[in-house]
Amino acid sequence: MSAKPLIKYSKKGFDQKTLLHLYQQLLHPRLIEEKMLNLLRQGRISKWFSGIGQEAIAVGAACALEKDELIFTMHRNLGVFTAREMPLDRMFCQWQGKRLGYTKARDRSFHFGAMEHGIVGMISHLGPQLSLAAGVALAHRLRKEGKVSLAFTGEGATSQGEFHEALNVASVWKLPVIFIIENNGYGLSTTANEQYACKDLIDRAAGYGMRSAKIDGNNILEVYATIQKIAAELRKKPEPFLLECITFRMRGHEEASGTKYVPKALMDEWAAKDPLDNYERWLYQEGLLDEKTAENLRKSYKKTIQDAVEVMFNEPEPVPDTNEELNDVYAPAPAPTPAPANGAVQELRFIDAISDGLRMAMQKHPQLVLMGQDIAEYGGVFKITQGFVEAFGKDRVRNTPLCESAIVGISLGLSLKGMKSMVEMQFADFVTCGFNQIVNNLAKLHWRWGQTADVVVRMPTGGGTGAGPFHSQSNEAWFTHVPGLKVVFPSTPHDAKGLLLAAFEDPNPVMYFEHKALYRSESGPVPEGYYTVEIGKARQVQEGDQLSILTYGLGVRWAQLAASELGISADIIDLRSLVPLDYEAIARSVKKTNRVLILHEDTLFGGIGGEIAAWISENLFEHLDAPVLRAASLDTPVPFAIPLEQNFFPLERMKDQLKKLLAY
Repeated sequence: MSAKPLIKYSKKGFDQKTLLHLYQQLLHPRLIEEKMLNLLRQGRISKWFSGIGQEAIAVGAACALEKDELIFTMHRNLGVFTAREMPLDRMFCQWQGKRLGYTKARDRSFHFGAMEHGIVGMISHLGPQLSLAAGVALAHRLRKEGKVSLAFTGEGATSQGEFHEALNVASVWKLPVIFIIENNGYGLSTTANEQYACKDLIDRAAGYGMRSAKIDGNNILEVYATIQKIAAELRKKPEPFLLECITFRMRGHEEASGTKYVPKALMDEWAAKDPLDNYERWLYQEGLLDEKTAENLRKSYKKTIQDAVEVMFNEPEPVPDTNEELNDVYAPAPAPTPAPANGAVQELRFIDAISDGLRMAMQKHPQLVLMGQDIAEYGGVFKITQGFVEAFGKDRVRNTPLCESAIVGISLGLSLKGMKSMVEMQFADFVTCGFNQIVNNLAKLHWRWGQTADVVVRMPTGGGTGAGPFHSQSNEAWFTHVPGLKVVFPSTPHDAKGLLLAAFEDPNPVMYFEHKALYRSESGPVPEGYYTVEIGKARQVQEGDQLSILTYGLGVRWAQLAASELGISADIIDLRSLVPLDYEAIARSVKKTNRVLILHEDTLFGGIGGEIAAWISENLFEHLDAPVLRAASLDTPVPFAIPLEQNFFPLERMKDQLKKLLAY
């Protein structure tokens, strides 16, 4: 311990208590790592992502922030978890897939959150947590809380679109969020010069009008002081900050990867810059720490670590409970709110019913935030939110950059802070740009670690307007396949308002599909007061006894037209909720008529009609007098020319299917 440290430290601005506290926080995760690597060598655990050599960044950040400020972590941020005093036994059980962990053994390593400790962990896609941190920062700004959020990313993940989207929106909206790049030289085995062409990653900040800094990520005092200073500034003057911390990954991406691709000289160079070893030497040199104190601290930590390891190994393997697995996919939803008895009813167009529902939701939920392209002063391309800025202000009715993924992530960040939000996809087709956040973050969050994702995504959908293949798709089946999402698709103004209000009441993510062709062509009676339509319940459109037509959206109109034209006594069921489905209503209708046609505007192959047909075949086969038939759009993209679009739709083919069904 006599050798001088290579890293230059300065005591200026630090008291002895803080200097020793930072040492303790550096030592703790290092000893945990050493224990886990030993267990890995013994074959007692299967996998480990090591942060040895990078601890100063995680520890410095966690210690610099206030305890209630959220941190969004990645693989190598163990120091955040220990600095936030997370119970070691639960953390170890989390890593090894035991029920005592934070995800009931459903997810691994650091893929979890613990709001009581102010930590939200990553998903494997790396970039999305940046937008979540921006969403939390938006909540801080809207509430004028004087707080910041902080998110980690690696130099490799800065190549992802989410990095650019998150930084762009955070900069435009002046959000108090610190984005930390842990530049450790390698994305698994890919070197920095294969990842990006700029000299320093902070050079990118200028393009976003964002302040930035580059620091020695192995110098615990520099990391701590820098983040503490930035956070203090952002609490007073909200804006984002990009901080690049230069460090090195001394182990493999995960242990099985190894480090054979790293030149030995480079490994030796960085080993000499070890953040714990250098800081410990400096403390000895300054007379702030002695070897006996350090050894006693090590012994104390090793004992608590061993105790936690024993808890982990004594914890039994998880026993599957199918009912629990299914029940945890969704958070409990409130009971429906009936329309006021004897209340006034008004005749509204479909589009006006949606607008009325949005307005009532904004009035009932004062922290509800609406986000979408051109939805503020312009009122949206369909004018659904016209006048909303005047009524609710620009803080709550927000125009967004063309960053669908970041906006969905920000909506989830708002939910982490107990706020509701709505994201309008200008057209349902554009949801592809936000797909990852929806299917991997919104949908899985509650099942993974019990956190709700209170977000509504509005999806103007469908054809009939001659808008071509990029503004006409019916893509609801993409989302009915994703556990954790609820999917609704109203066909009447009454249901458009009631289902929208129900979606805002529901703590789960809801994909709300609204057919553009119905906006100004469909009118009907709508209660003036506040009410919800229960998600998961179908609607009986008309009674019949010859056959059943199960449909939704524009298909309801087609079903009524075809049945009337052919003189068929059709039992028409408007599913209106695709997830969850009303299987009881389906069964009642099929048992009554014994013949069934499933109709949807979506293309035939892979549409939800195939799933419903399979369920009927498996559960109601003895009640069928004919095969289950389907009618759907052609298996092509949606064409532009009106004659081609009409041929694409299933209306005429449906009539042939109905005749075939009756004749069977």
